[in-house]
Amino acid sequence: MKTTELQPRGAATIARTDEANQLAAITSNFIAELDVRPKSREIYTRNIGNFFRWVQASGRNLNTLTAADIVAYKTHLTENYSPATAAGYIAAVRRFYVWAEANQLAPNIAAAVKPPKRAKAIAKQPLTLSDTGRLLQYEADTDRRNYAIINLMLRVGLRCIEVSRANVGDISTIAGRRVLYVQGKGKDAKDNFVILPADAYEPIAQYLADRKATDDEPLFCSRSNNHQNGRLTTRAISAIAKNGLQNIGLNEKFFTAHSLRHTAAVNILRAGGSLLDAKRTLRHANIETTQIYTATMEQEQRLNNGGELIADEFLNKMIGKIEVNAPSMAH
Repeated sequence: MKTTELQPRGAATIARTDEANQLAAITSNFIAELDVRPKSREIYTRNIGNFFRWVQASGRNLNTLTAADIVAYKTHLTENYSPATAAGYIAAVRRFYVWAEANQLAPNIAAAVKPPKRAKAIAKQPLTLSDTGRLLQYEADTDRRNYAIINLMLRVGLRCIEVSRANVGDISTIAGRRVLYVQGKGKDAKDNFVILPADAYEPIAQYLADRKATDDEPLFCSRSNNHQNGRLTTRAISAIAKNGLQNIGLNEKFFTAHSLRHTAAVNILRAGGSLLDAKRTLRHANIETTQIYTATMEQEQRLNNGGELIADEFLNKMIGKIEVNAPSMAH
């Protein structure tokens, strides 16, 4: 298969033996032309660097790679990384070769290589009303800050990243209604809001009164020795939620911090709100995303009114309880 030498523009004088400098120059040119956010640039830099290191470690030459080599890299990824991580690495390689072909540096040998299949995510479960009450009572009895966080997430459906990014000064009013301005996932600014009902706001107000916080401080602060009074990370918020869930007996892996957001959405539907109401509260771009919560409602109805329960109740009523008198044949 014919290949094209992959050299960065303006780098013809780079010595062919100086492979590290060649790869650094290629990476720099590739990253410079990406129209993405700074964080995404960091991710692409890391991911394409992983590919270049694999090329070197496997004894291959970047200038003579073929589609078979990209497939071999994909196999390496699937054997050594999670499906999500492997998919991210392959996505960077595919985008790199689109760029390389557009700049007449090399043919797009990654075009036909499909990203690894991701394992189906574990469906997060909403809390029942009973479990919601127990979780809130546990937090209220244990920690004022954590209670304010968990209560907020359960009532208005914030993501961990949105809780982490919130500042004290993001609490405001619109037309007399108290709100919290939100910087959502993938957003560069706090361009949306959630309404703060009194029961969502009061625990926050009590927590802030204890801190005597100013507007430019994080809404929720860390207490760790290494990050005292700094912004709580998403990992820390997730751990707070998981700890609370485990302490009320919800230890299964499908009960996580995201279950609190799921619960807020399902409670809107449980109370008779519309799918559009849930969409606006969760700030989904498309209502199709919100429709997953209707499946949860259908599941609840199925569990509470299943045909199996009807048949069981009918048999018990008509023929009564069966007494088991047969001897056991268990070994």
